[in-house]
Amino acid sequence: MLDRVREALFSTLGDQVEGARVLDLFAGTGSLGLEALSRGARDARFVERDRRALERLVDNVQTLDLEDRVRTTRGDALSPSNWSLGEAESGVRPDLVFMDPPYPLIRTRKGRASLIAALDLLLNGATAPGATLVLHTHPRDLRGTELITLCHGHTPEPRVYGNTALWYLRADHDAEAD
Repeated sequence: MLDRVREALFSTLGDQVEGARVLDLFAGTGSLGLEALSRGARDARFVERDRRALERLVDNVQTLDLEDRVRTTRGDALSPSNWSLGEAESGVRPDLVFMDPPYPLIRTRKGRASLIAALDLLLNGATAPGATLVLHTHPRDLRGTELITLCHGHTPEPRVYGNTALWYLRADHDAEAD
């Protein structure tokens, strides 16, 4: 993600970052979650499948001396078993989720279906009530109507920056319904 897009992302999120529990899926080297921590997020869980990217992420966390606020997992970012913020806090759900899937995943029918299924789980109970989810795609890879239809009516707020689209979705489930 380009620096100007990342800056726009955090400008849009504003005060939502302060004190948030962050889940960074498809984390890569951790730029989004680490930026959130630098802006006052409480803690972050990073999920990344690629071994080399995860090694760089761990190096970044150590360099920034954030080990006490970070958990990393090597695994499938779309698997709910990798979303836990910590064993001792199994009931704690994220307030802010970043999803930056590889473009080829979104461009296959199976990959898109897996992504939409994960979005549905995140928006309907796997996150804290009122949580914000930010999905990064190419502008042509998903359409708002497709997200609305497949995510049970959640209305995405797209922001397009050249070849980048950020889709902001809000988890509007009630705490009592969980």
